Amino acid sequence: MKYAPILALFCISWTSFSQIPSGKSVISSLHIFDVKTKKSTEILKEHRHFEAPNWSVDGSHLLINSLGLLEKISPTGSKLGPLPTGSIQKCNNDHGYSLDGKTLYISSSDPSSGISGSLIFKVDSQGGQPLRLTNQGPSYWHGISPDGKTMVYCAERNKNYDVYAMNTQGGEEIRLTTEDGLDDGPEYSPDGKFIYFNSFRTGKMQIWRMHPDGTNAEQMTFDDYSTWFAHIRPNGKEAVVISYLEDQKQSHPFGHQVKLRLLNLTSKKIQDLTEAFYGGQGSINVPSWSPDGSKFAYVRYELEDKKP
Repeated sequence: MKYAPILALFCISWTSFSQIPSGKSVISSLHIFDVKTKKSTEILKEHRHFEAPNWSVDGSHLLINSLGLLEKISPTGSKLGPLPTGSIQKCNNDHGYSLDGKTLYISSSDPSSGISGSLIFKVDSQGGQPLRLTNQGPSYWHGISPDGKTMVYCAERNKNYDVYAMNTQGGEEIRLTTEDGLDDGPEYSPDGKFIYFNSFRTGKMQIWRMHPDGTNAEQMTFDDYSTWFAHIRPNGKEAVVISYLEDQKQSHPFGHQVKLRLLNLTSKKIQDLTEAFYGGQGSINVPSWSPDGSKFAYVRYELEDKKP
């Protein structure tokens, strides 16, 4: 895929590879951040590219994607094996579990469908053959309503990226945002009263929220960073976000200086959690809080010279 600023918003693992400098390969490290102690613990470091950890509802494992496949990792870093996805073998970094833990939603292209771009599927949380939900691409999953009846996602239709909703059994998609520019990363609050998302509608990528029907959009962050992906803490009071130190316009690229911050959803005050690190696309694309809300998972990256 050719890389261009407007394409960098795609939440696709292949995009990250296209941004790796020539002659370099990637080292990925999976981290757990404890909100109480403000300490980050590295649990897995490997000389390969992996992305986007989810935390399982029962707390037993983290789910990552790499080279189109999904893998389970224990909270202490042990490899627990792949999660089978049948004929769907091009999974990107937009995936996550239903709140009851029974269903996994994944985003992947499917050459056999004849539809171009990423599509959204659901599959049993233990794996199996996924069922396709969206009939148009590209579509990228991001969140599920608390009652499990509605999913929200980012999709490109008529050359604009917006937030859409669909019944989790499939059916008609409902457009929730109509502003020019990218709207992405939709995620429900635990009480179902809001959908949080990131938007470029002011000319700077910031966090917003709206009612579940798309009305009453309200800006939540107001600084000079490019800020993406509000992942709501299970207590509903805060969200972890990822901020690029330099303005990236509508792009969410791999391989830049970023930091993770905690946004108070009542006061709108925001505080740094991590120092700046090398990351971006793949670091924290999807919900990754532990079930008790005390920790979250994310990925840092390094570059190394390719071996001859």
